[in-house]
Amino acid sequence: MKGFHVAIVGATGLVGQEFIKVLEQRIFPIRSIRLLASDRSAGKKLFVNQEEVEVKETSAPSFDGVDIALFSAGAEVSKYFSPIAARAGAVVIDNSAAFRMDPGVPLVVPEINAEDIKEHEGIIANPNCSTIQMVMVLYPLHKVNPIKRIIVDTYQSASGTGSAAMEELSEQARLVLEGRSVVPHVYPHQIAFNVFPEIDLFLDNSYTKEEWKCVEETRKIMHAEDLAISATCVRVPVLICHSEAIHVEFSEPMSPETARRILASTPGVKVLDDPQISLYPQPWSAAGTDDVFVGRIRRDVSHDCGLAMWVVADNLRKGAALNAVQIAETMIERGWI
Repeated sequence: MKGFHVAIVGATGLVGQEFIKVLEQRIFPIRSIRLLASDRSAGKKLFVNQEEVEVKETSAPSFDGVDIALFSAGAEVSKYFSPIAARAGAVVIDNSAAFRMDPGVPLVVPEINAEDIKEHEGIIANPNCSTIQMVMVLYPLHKVNPIKRIIVDTYQSASGTGSAAMEELSEQARLVLEGRSVVPHVYPHQIAFNVFPEIDLFLDNSYTKEEWKCVEETRKIMHAEDLAISATCVRVPVLICHSEAIHVEFSEPMSPETARRILASTPGVKVLDDPQISLYPQPWSAAGTDDVFVGRIRRDVSHDCGLAMWVVADNLRKGAALNAVQIAETMIERGWI
């Protein structure tokens, strides 16, 4: 297999550093790598495959000769530099929300809609972290028994906001345990020992942007434009991993046993479901892993065609860096790059 010239934009951020880990762990065929970031981070040095690489400031010439550009530097950076990278000949895989709902940009979870990759015109969007783990579990069931309605409540970790939020959570926890007062900076409220249902901005329909991403992105990935979805997204005092309580209405009744059997044979999904021994997915044990974990699969007693379940995944890996690298791997395996 030939090697590829790879660039990581936002290399010093949480997801950027996770890109490096995932590329190393999966022995991605790298011929050369460029680590790019803002001028504030330029000059820093990071290790890639045991070699020290200097971080450079992102500029238009940064993408000359690049085959694959992995972006995780925010929507504004992506909007400006992604088209530049694409024009230079790179395939951009963007982790921001900048292009997700652009009808000309594929929004891809490789286990679900890999064929959509072929429609790209230089840019491929990586879905939102909470959307990825939900569709990973629901789509295999949807193929067998079409889903009519989804109600999802997410419990999202501080790492979804970035390293400053993780530091704020840790510092606030220390202050609270010492009996001292807390002044929030990253979040609108104290995050330590607290939860609040506000992730991203509120929209005119009273949903937050994060909740609306769950709605629109799920429909696009699953090619189910009329799927009824409602979401409530909650920030919780967890460092890494998002959790979701999902209630699903199917076209026909589906037993929990059937759902477990389908999901147990789904690549990238692991079933942990034995309430008798308190076995179910938890953030502390899912952190640092690649799979999406599902448990508490049970009949929804409020609807004859309903199931309820609990889903947990590492939002920095399958929810971000891993999914993007899998998109690149799929292109290589299928000869699309």
